[in-house]
Amino acid sequence: MRRQWLFFLLIFTGIGLAQESQNVLVLDDLIEEGLKNNPQLQAFYTQSRADEARIPQAGSLPDPMVSLNILNLPVDNFVFDQEPMTGKQLGIKQTFPFPGKLSLKENIAREGANVSKANWEELRWQLIRNIKVTYYNLYFVDEAIKTTQKNHKLLTEFVDIAGQKYAVGRGLQQDVLKAQVELSKMEDKLIDLRQKRETLESRMNALLNRPVDQPLAKTRALAYKPFELNRNDLEELILNNKPLFKAWKSRIDQSREKVSLAEKQYWPDFSVFAAYSQRDVLQSGLGGADFLSAGITLNVPLYFWRKQRKQVEENILRKQSVEERYQNVKLQTFSALDDAISEHLKLNERVNLYESGIIPQATQALQSAMIGYQTDKVDFLTLVNNQMTLFNLELEYARILSAYNKNVAELEYLTGDILTGAGN
Repeated sequence: MRRQWLFFLLIFTGIGLAQESQNVLVLDDLIEEGLKNNPQLQAFYTQSRADEARIPQAGSLPDPMVSLNILNLPVDNFVFDQEPMTGKQLGIKQTFPFPGKLSLKENIAREGANVSKANWEELRWQLIRNIKVTYYNLYFVDEAIKTTQKNHKLLTEFVDIAGQKYAVGRGLQQDVLKAQVELSKMEDKLIDLRQKRETLESRMNALLNRPVDQPLAKTRALAYKPFELNRNDLEELILNNKPLFKAWKSRIDQSREKVSLAEKQYWPDFSVFAAYSQRDVLQSGLGGADFLSAGITLNVPLYFWRKQRKQVEENILRKQSVEERYQNVKLQTFSALDDAISEHLKLNERVNLYESGIIPQATQALQSAMIGYQTDKVDFLTLVNNQMTLFNLELEYARILSAYNKNVAELEYLTGDILTGAGN
């Protein structure tokens, strides 16, 4: 009997369990793989490069126009040496936007490229957050499976001991049945947990661009790494680091440049042209002198009150809309920060409470009940209840630790920075 109790005590404390497999998931490796292979992230990166290629295009002059003309060719015989005005002409024309327009167009394209780059960086942080959240959910399921299996073994020992006591007339049959019911409930929980893990594996594989049915190794044990939160510092990180805010600031700058460009439309563009006309010597022996022509043309913003003025008004309103939307995004982000900080403080307290109080106390209660049951001072129902209480508390602690790390991942996503205390 003493050996049996020593056996399940060793099971309970984890001594004698098989060592953890070396084939485990490493969070940093998963993040690196996701950043390299995720197709959506690659699409955003390609788009940002395409938008960068638009910058020099926007600041370039329009293509020059070259013309080849036949002048005043008589249709009665189609000869070039009959009429003095007949000739062959080569012309070239170049349009020049009013000074300042091209630089404004280039700045607008540059801010657009900045928006695309910031969107890619924002998606990058979002992908990191999603990989971490999925990993920490996997951790909780793995811990739940491990804890359930450990308690299943322990409860199996209880069933054997209760059966032995009942066989010698020292126990009750209902004790055996109660333990068997709890065993069945644990087996049902294991089925549910394994199904949840398959779902999380598919989700992780999709983030990494792997086959969705590819199995994943077990997760590593999480470390609780507390750190101090300062709301002002976090707000400063958001304003300076978060790519989403960089994108909106670039949109505001871009809308400001568009207003300036619209105001420039009151001023005309101009085109310079030059042409050389070659003439043949006439049949009469006269003429034959070549001509050189040149000139400049301007577009006249004649209908400015319907066109240019309204264009300026339109872009001013669009700029105002962008600024208002930026303020809305800012309020939503700071509200999410408040929620995350509040959640972080709550989880921090609960982790400390479970580590320093609840789990050790429940462990002592179960050990005391085990000793008491061995000496017939505690009934079997009390023993099982204490064991199930510890089992549920262990699961809850794993859930809290997972939620704590997910909260850190959310704070990192909100601030666009790696915070002290992150990691597995």
